[in-house]
Amino acid sequence: MDISSNFAARAYGAAKPATQPTPGKEDQAFGSAAQSFADVLRNGEDTAKAAMLSSADPHALVEALAQTELAVETAVAVRDKVVEAYQEILRMPV
Repeated sequence: MDISSNFAARAYGAAKPATQPTPGKEDQAFGSAAQSFADVLRNGEDTAKAAMLSSADPHALVEALAQTELAVETAVAVRDKVVEAYQEILRMPV
């Protein structure tokens, strides 16, 4: 079987638009998740600062810290899954 480079280039050119990401709901979902994560961390920091100044309820501090811990654990779990998927892709034969 003889495959010319011109044929391969045309096939690649035809497949390339299918692999390019299109901005849509996925981009917005990731952006909103990142914004939510940052908001939870910011809220935890603000509550901790207020607790150090004795202007926050200890219960509010514990609740904010628990939410922050959950957000960080979730982010770490997502990161681990992404790394695991990437490593699995690297192990695939070409």
